[in-house]
Amino acid sequence: MGPLEGIKIVEFAGIGPGPFCCMLLADMGADVVRIDRTEAADLGTPTEARFALLTRGRRSIALDLKKPEDVKVAKALVAKADALVEGFRPGVMERLGLGPDEMLKLNPKLVYGRMTGWGQEGPLAQAAGHDINYISLVGALNAIGPKNGPPVPPLNLVGDFGGGALYLAFGLACGLLEAKKSGKGQVVDAAMVDGAASLITGVFGGTASGAWVNARGSNFVDGGAHFYGAYETKDGKYISIASIEVRFYEELLERLGIKGEIKTKQRDRAGWDAAKEKLTALFKTKTRDEWCKVLEGTDVCFAPVLDPHEAMQHPHNKARGTFIEVDGIVQPGPAPRFSRTKPVVRSPPSRPGQHTEEVLSSWGVSR
Repeated sequence: MGPLEGIKIVEFAGIGPGPFCCMLLADMGADVVRIDRTEAADLGTPTEARFALLTRGRRSIALDLKKPEDVKVAKALVAKADALVEGFRPGVMERLGLGPDEMLKLNPKLVYGRMTGWGQEGPLAQAAGHDINYISLVGALNAIGPKNGPPVPPLNLVGDFGGGALYLAFGLACGLLEAKKSGKGQVVDAAMVDGAASLITGVFGGTASGAWVNARGSNFVDGGAHFYGAYETKDGKYISIASIEVRFYEELLERLGIKGEIKTKQRDRAGWDAAKEKLTALFKTKTRDEWCKVLEGTDVCFAPVLDPHEAMQHPHNKARGTFIEVDGIVQPGPAPRFSRTKPVVRSPPSRPGQHTEEVLSSWGVSR
């Protein structure tokens, strides 16, 4: 049932990166129990549970953590867990009597995962925020967007999911491995500002060397180069090319039938705008499907820009089983893949409190 089979994790319900992190862990086989609130809360999830895909694969119990008797139940679960995940503002878990000092006394092997935007300390630690704010502070958002326009939010992939959930999942995995050797748990402080900064490490190297121009739309991978970006086609759809390497760029020009027509050298920024104008006009002469017939599967580094419904039907995604169906909802399957301990989605999203008695019984916790 996945490489994390046998690992027990207690998740305190939150939004965004915390649930996504726990979805990943559950996909990998961990037994994740989600502690939901007994009253309705604004967690940014759909009202119908089966559409809340980030909560898939784990069981839910409902507790009122303002009641001492329910806090005792939460502690009893944590005492039997390998890891804990929480995403409250700094100090909230401590006020509930569930902070890391107390929980590590209760369970010395516990890996205590904390997910915040700004981190556990610092001038902004107690401020509210969201993905776009965190990636703004570390220089990531400044690099995303058109040359003559404002920065463009990259959905909430860079802060919430890339810099937050994935770094917390990685930190928990590292902590669990270390605890297995040392017999001691510890706190994993995953802040989205730290993770988003880590994601753009290469940009800082390029800035220091002068290879990265500190202006949007002026570099190889930010839409500045004519050989890396998205282009509109005749039918109003889009295709993407990423012909960065010289041999791939030469193949692009050859397959487009314009070899020798673009006079500027590939890496000469001065000629990028003129070359982009030429490619913009050229790509509008065929539909997206027609360009797929010319370029897809070649070393041009090409793909059609698909919407979610189209992505489900693409032959490559279907061949790999990238998307699966659970409870009538098509969704991305577990990733990454393993040759022996294959991960699966154990169950569709659950209603808050759906498994309260079942969880307490299976974990050996009494009311």
